[in-house]
Amino acid sequence: MGVDAFERAKNRGDGPLDDEGLVPIFLGADLVSPATYTTWNDAFDDIATFASEVAALSASPRTTFLSAMARSLRAAARLFAGETLSFEEKLRDLVGVPAAPVSDETIAAIHESLDRLMTKLGYTNGTLAERVFAWQTGRYLDPAEIPALFTAFMAEAKTRTDALIWPTGDYTMRLNAVRDVPYSGRCSFDDGCMDINLDVAVTRAALKHLVCHEVFPGHSTQLLSTKSVAARGTAPLDALLCTANMVTGAVQEGIGDQGVDLIDWIEDEHDIAQIEVRRLQTATGTNAAWHLHLSGWTPARSVDYLRAVGFGQESWANVRTVMAQHPFRGAFLASYWFGNETVKELRETTPTEKRAELISALFASVHSIESLRASLSD
Repeated sequence: MGVDAFERAKNRGDGPLDDEGLVPIFLGADLVSPATYTTWNDAFDDIATFASEVAALSASPRTTFLSAMARSLRAAARLFAGETLSFEEKLRDLVGVPAAPVSDETIAAIHESLDRLMTKLGYTNGTLAERVFAWQTGRYLDPAEIPALFTAFMAEAKTRTDALIWPTGDYTMRLNAVRDVPYSGRCSFDDGCMDINLDVAVTRAALKHLVCHEVFPGHSTQLLSTKSVAARGTAPLDALLCTANMVTGAVQEGIGDQGVDLIDWIEDEHDIAQIEVRRLQTATGTNAAWHLHLSGWTPARSVDYLRAVGFGQESWANVRTVMAQHPFRGAFLASYWFGNETVKELRETTPTEKRAELISALFASVHSIESLRASLSD
């Protein structure tokens, strides 16, 4: 948190994170006193001490996590101090994911899944992209419908989350419609609202996904649960870093993207198709960022790719391309893909008798991808 405070004070909105900070949402101000820095060298000295102390620990899932945090914090501080990191370094060290694009074979497999789903739903004419677009556009919500449906989704998601994940008490969120922003939806926890970008049209299934990703059982629920365990002393205080722009972000986004599944809320094939479209778009978003930074792609080529291969509406493709170009946030597009695939695999392979362990690992602590896997292995 000392690095976060110094970055905000030093860059004054002009740095690589704009005004977001290293930890966009932090609920531990009453529990943590941040270190105070006057130079980046002082911060680097503390990070080096931290890394050295972690290196002396015996191997464990906890040590795996702390080692990843040390690498991630150092990479972030280097960027904030004005150093240049390669895109591969940002992926590997800052985000904590493989420094590689999603394979063509994986994307082809998602296309095949969508092909089967579109056929089952009756969309058989035209190319696969045309069929997916027809399915989406035929189900787009009128903006006037969104508030009431949002309220209904919020209530149902909260009930399911309270029963299956974590008691959320009297917490709820209101809807905040925005435009001209580089995201489809966002958890504005401090303001008590879920932002939704009305420039990006949504279907019923897509709105349900956003509620589950941003609120119940996604980001808001993880913030509530980690604050609770940190305040009670049943988890280390770094549980409060669940929304940090560091290695914790991949698992955070994985929880969000698996939200509908985690609360057992798949109603029909439209929900399943939305999940596959989301997987496709996180995969192609990951690749767009890779190619923009490493292959010389122009923004126009990225938009074309996200439209033709990712089956995204033009407004979404433009939003994703803006984020993919960002010197800091661009690398974090990969956290959606790798985080979702990790949480998905663990959710699907964890036996029923061990579900409580999975929920505890996801909502009562924070992890890197590797430490999450290690903590749940036999």
